[in-house]
Amino acid sequence: MIRLTASDARSDFSTTLNKVAFTKERVLLERHGKPLAALVPVEDLELLQELENRLDLAAARKALKEPGRIPWAKVKKDLGL
Repeated sequence: MIRLTASDARSDFSTTLNKVAFTKERVLLERHGKPLAALVPVEDLELLQELENRLDLAAARKALKEPGRIPWAKVKKDLGL
């Protein structure tokens, strides 16, 4: 992974962006020696989003199985919907 200061990345943004887009290189942007943000290929972002969706789905399924949950129809009725 490439590490760049935010100002270095800004001064040559086109080259940095091309490295990420075409060589699939990840770039960690730092300010004062501390990680600030990252530039990642779109494929990496899509994979991260898919993983988050799977975790959310697993959590939702688990919550639906928990005892004591209130059925949606009852919630709507109680709220007068």
